[in-house]
Amino acid sequence: MAETENIIIRENLDGLGTDAYGNYLAHALCLAGGCRLKYNGEERELRAGDLMIVRKGKLVERIRPTEDFRVKVIYVTSEFVVLSTPLSNYGMKGQLALFLNPVMKLDDAQQEQCRKDFEMVEARLAQTDHHFRKDLLIASVQMLIIDFFDFHSHLYGVDNIPMQSASIMSRFLNMLENGTYREHREVNWYADKLCVTPKYLSEVSRKISGYAANYWINRYTILDISRLLRDKSLTFVRISDMFYFSSPAYFSRYVQQHLGVSPTEYRG
Repeated sequence: MAETENIIIRENLDGLGTDAYGNYLAHALCLAGGCRLKYNGEERELRAGDLMIVRKGKLVERIRPTEDFRVKVIYVTSEFVVLSTPLSNYGMKGQLALFLNPVMKLDDAQQEQCRKDFEMVEARLAQTDHHFRKDLLIASVQMLIIDFFDFHSHLYGVDNIPMQSASIMSRFLNMLENGTYREHREVNWYADKLCVTPKYLSEVSRKISGYAANYWINRYTILDISRLLRDKSLTFVRISDMFYFSSPAYFSRYVQQHLGVSPTEYRG
């Protein structure tokens, strides 16, 4: 894939949350104005000086910018992010925190550094005749990510996450992000795939994220279900079948348990 496809720079949020950027991580620096949006089922607001990092575009809905909203967005493919991510286990903690809240409020010095990082990536992307362009871009994105780690660690602190625990949690989340929760919602199944006990997987998850493994399984599941429930072209039976529930009645009980209302009431 060409580097111009690995990295895309935009000056609006058009297309975020759609298939257009389905394989990209979005890094958005708000330059002016503000923008309200729904992320992970909750209302969030992006204001001037805020940095928003979105790993899963489908978690974003109902983007409502103000008239004076200005933003710079760097989209990077998942594969290129992996190539550019520094050898630090901190990324796991950041990944989990950003899943819950993608917006970081930067101070003045951080905003200035972030603007410089964005400008560097954009300038390097324009150097199409550079003989070592791919390496150049990997280094530029890595500098961007390192500063993101620093911004985040100043907000939330730095924890020493053991390599083995980070690896287990990363593989667990990758399975969830690939949609395995549609068919498998038992901690035992994931533990077996990771060659650990269910108790150990939950201990690792709780230590790194503050939540047990079943929280993340149900979180991914109910976010997907709630998104599909808003699509009135899909019947409840169809959605139930998509998630391999044993019956529509069991599906209804699951929705009631996790959303607090029945599928009919949620669809309203």
